[in-house]
Amino acid sequence: MSGETGKFRNNFSIYRCKTKVYQDDLPDTSVVIVFHNEAWSTLLRTIHSVLIRSPKKVLREIILVDDDSERDFLKKPLENYVKNLQVPVKIIRMEQRSGLIRARLRGAAASKAQVITFLDAHCECTVGWLEPLLARIKENRTAVVCPIIDVISDDTFEYMAGSDMTYGGFNWKLNFRWYPVPQREMDRRKGDRTISVRTPTMAGGLFSIDKDYFEEIGTYDAGMDIWGGENLEMSFRIWQCGGSLEIITCSHVGHVFRKATPYTFPGGTGHIINKNNRRLAEVWMDDFKDFFYIISPGVVKVDYGDVSARRGLRERLKCNSFSWYLENIYPDSQIPRRYYLLGEIRNVATNQCLDNMGRKENEKVGIFNCHGMGGNQVFSYTADKEIRTDDLCLDVSRLNGPVVMLKCHHMRGNQLWEYDVQVRLLLSHDL
Repeated sequence: MSGETGKFRNNFSIYRCKTKVYQDDLPDTSVVIVFHNEAWSTLLRTIHSVLIRSPKKVLREIILVDDDSERDFLKKPLENYVKNLQVPVKIIRMEQRSGLIRARLRGAAASKAQVITFLDAHCECTVGWLEPLLARIKENRTAVVCPIIDVISDDTFEYMAGSDMTYGGFNWKLNFRWYPVPQREMDRRKGDRTISVRTPTMAGGLFSIDKDYFEEIGTYDAGMDIWGGENLEMSFRIWQCGGSLEIITCSHVGHVFRKATPYTFPGGTGHIINKNNRRLAEVWMDDFKDFFYIISPGVVKVDYGDVSARRGLRERLKCNSFSWYLENIYPDSQIPRRYYLLGEIRNVATNQCLDNMGRKENEKVGIFNCHGMGGNQVFSYTADKEIRTDDLCLDVSRLNGPVVMLKCHHMRGNQLWEYDVQVRLLLSHDL
């Protein structure tokens, strides 16, 4: 379908972004794109949108890293095609299937510009996408900057502008999630939507970073496999070690969100992602890693390799604690900074447990046989006397129930629960 979409789309930036003027002496950038068995038209649309939508004086080169593709047209035909482009395009071939993380490291090592810009191989850059990213890095070399990610349909290639009112977070399972930008961040920007959004985490596919800073901060964790978890690992590391992670609202890049990944995972998807998440939890999350381990108990059986070098990096950079990160960068996190208990809530007489049943906000909490496998039966009893499951709290808005799951409001009331240690009884304050 991408081959039928011949024209690039317009600039979807906020109106005030279109009147911004950037300095003439912006740093130059190498654009690194990793691909594996990418469709010809999709890959070329990505390359051409970079070429057409980027000022020539700042686009030093495009580096294509082939992660052991099997399709013939991605071999010699691609090499012949890129020879005729107006910006140097270098193709690096991985000797064997290595995954996104290690392929990006190869591309970064080969880059020559002051800034590295990572893109996926199925993107479409809009007018004015690059200058605001480079301008912010010129202001602050320790700022790692992301564009707003617009959505391109995998089926029709319809283009839908992304929102500047969401930012990156994560849940107890260490899954990246988009959440509404909180009021405190809106207040910091004083109503100016062209000012960047400080985001606790990034999606990880599209971002720019000063090359020297990328190396100082520890690049990627090369002990991670394929992909998965590397975005949270880098997000925690940037913030905890003195950098900043920002969404540049005047930069828009479209991204095709595919229904299936082309990457194969030796041992299965879960095994690889669990290994990667275990590495980041062991290095960066301190005691808060218990949230992840209790909700995903199988993770503790996964061999995560040697993390001594990454712990040494954290010590050498004098990085802050994960508690500091939660308090100063992500106070809205689903992980409460202070809590009394974490685990299952069991009726000892019936051996049944509270279970969120995978239900959503404003639905009743369930009861199910205790299975001891974490997941939906993990709750925390916080210092504010809330009973939380991820970002939802147990709430009793009517006398005699039912108990529903609502967004935690931290105002006690219907979400205040008293725990009698002697008789091991939880009682709603409103009952």
